[in-house]
Amino acid sequence: MTATTTTASSLPDPAVLVLEDGSRFRGHAYGARGTTIGEVVFATGMTGYQETITDPSYAGQIVLQTAPHIGNTGVNEEDNESRRIWVEGYIVRDPSRIVSNWRATDSLENVLQRDNIVGISGIDTRAVTRRLRSVGSLRGAIFSGDAEGIDADEQLRIVTEAPLMSGQNLSGQVSVEVPTLTPAVGERIGNLAVIDLGVKQATVNNLAARGFDVHVLPQTSTFAEIQAVEPVAVFYSNGPGDPSASERHVALLREVLDANLPFFGICFGNQLLGRALGLGTYKLPFGHRGINQPVLDRATGRVEITAHNHGFAVEAPLEGSFDSPNGYGKVEVSHIGLNDNVVEGLRALDIPAFSVQYHPEAASGPRDANYLFDRFRDLVVAHISQKDAK
Repeated sequence: MTATTTTASSLPDPAVLVLEDGSRFRGHAYGARGTTIGEVVFATGMTGYQETITDPSYAGQIVLQTAPHIGNTGVNEEDNESRRIWVEGYIVRDPSRIVSNWRATDSLENVLQRDNIVGISGIDTRAVTRRLRSVGSLRGAIFSGDAEGIDADEQLRIVTEAPLMSGQNLSGQVSVEVPTLTPAVGERIGNLAVIDLGVKQATVNNLAARGFDVHVLPQTSTFAEIQAVEPVAVFYSNGPGDPSASERHVALLREVLDANLPFFGICFGNQLLGRALGLGTYKLPFGHRGINQPVLDRATGRVEITAHNHGFAVEAPLEGSFDSPNGYGKVEVSHIGLNDNVVEGLRALDIPAFSVQYHPEAASGPRDANYLFDRFRDLVVAHISQKDAK
């Protein structure tokens, strides 16, 4: 909900970040001028700001970068993770005054202005991060340019009347409206139906590289529309919002599981698989957002450094297997976050379905978890072989 904006002048305009607890942080306008409102969250990645701002999972959120220097390498035409910038607003401490990279085609501030993204710079981002770490993610707003002069009480009223992230279904804002197809690379396995809840392009590319013709379908798709592409498997992507507000996607996933189609979900898809299996979800105090999160893969005992972007998680027993409350057999927690013991993956033992809470596509994170796309391919190939043998 970004206001109409004006071009930045050579002298930085004033700006202020207002949080719902009444705290205020004064700085300089960065990007577009105007007002923007959203849930304020922090991301700890020291690189990959272009991938961050174009990640659809950040829809509805004002993102604070904890790394102090942002914009050094500019932006380019290749590293966007989707068709546009999705962050609701952007907070940095020290934006780079120059761009220095051979791939750069523009500066970060220019593209923020172009896409009407209101930001703020020059504030103590460490102080904001510590506040969010202490009390949890907060609603907030950036007021810059003329909007910075709005009465402080009125600014706070605007913030406190904004909707909470809990209860919001944002998939419709980020999903494609018409199906798209990315052909398989190498030996073809079959058609894969991807329900776009905010999918990243690197995910699509990784699936295509495993031999799938990747059919990215709108989040409004029905099971009949999934069946129409004759899929060998179904994939649920990452995305923004509260999984408890996406019961239609849960019901659709249950139809997929009932049809015994292999399933893989990441991030939001992990939360929806949990709910389809009959588990609950809950909002984390301040979420996991960064590219340095340690996760234990229980199948191998290996610790992976992984990329995360989620504010909700699945409730499930951490030890041993348990019965799916919705009748899908035995289930186990396959991955655990080592910082806080959050469920980071689920594996169904009696049906061909699994999921992880993080992003294995390595854009812009580490490549430790990229093997999960191979694990999915192997699951689908084994499932096809079993069907052919019958």
